[in-house]
Amino acid sequence: MKPTDRKPITEHLIKTHQLSERKACDLVGISRTGFRYHPQVANDKPLRQRLKALASQYPRYGYLLLHNLLKQEGMVINKKHTYRLYTEENLQVRTKKRKKLTRPRLVMDTPVKANQRWSMDFVADQLSNGRRFRILNIVDDYSRELVGQLVLFSITGQQVARFLTQLLEQRTKPNSITCDNGTEFTSKAMFFWGKENRVRLNFIQPGKPTQNAFVESLNGKFRDSCLNQHWFRSIEEARYEIDCWRNHYNNERPHSSLNYLTPVAFAKKAA
Repeated sequence: MKPTDRKPITEHLIKTHQLSERKACDLVGISRTGFRYHPQVANDKPLRQRLKALASQYPRYGYLLLHNLLKQEGMVINKKHTYRLYTEENLQVRTKKRKKLTRPRLVMDTPVKANQRWSMDFVADQLSNGRRFRILNIVDDYSRELVGQLVLFSITGQQVARFLTQLLEQRTKPNSITCDNGTEFTSKAMFFWGKENRVRLNFIQPGKPTQNAFVESLNGKFRDSCLNQHWFRSIEEARYEIDCWRNHYNNERPHSSLNYLTPVAFAKKAA
């Protein structure tokens, strides 16, 4: 039995049975000092107000930091006391969890018409002075047409989204675009671009580039017949040569998988 529970029994024995304080305390098993003790109620109102003020001023501080600030001001000593007031006032810092964008990986069906599904991927090369640049290749999986190429020293997710918006102004919007899990494609800019334009982004499984086979095949042809054939002195020269190669690839070069038609001719015939 707790001492606080024994005190009312002791008082009852003294009042009802006229026992002395010493005798009643001995019977109940409580010391006379404990019987006479009256707990002092601490006035925590100023401390609570200061604690809430500090928590408002430093919203990301936990109770230990707030306790030490109060300790510097001479308002507290025991951190357990601070923690009790901290929890009673509901001042706990909410842990901010990182949002994860859902990236569904879907089984790809064979496209049956142009602009049904595009694929995109990056290729890297360097200028004659050693400075590296990147090329974003976007291909139509049905007609094998090279939809567009973005050539820059560095390419961010926002630039990819902006370039895709420019392409949609020139041709029919695809239902989906297949890509790998690079940071440019998994960025917030691309996530919101897909939502706004209602274009589904199909992400391949990590470590399986064969799931993006159409653009991987294009990348091999592009490197062999364009990048490996030129030394580019400037980014402008690289853009010019790459534009010429894209025009040749789409309009002049026969494609074996298209019964030796060019991608543009095949798309027109299938329309």
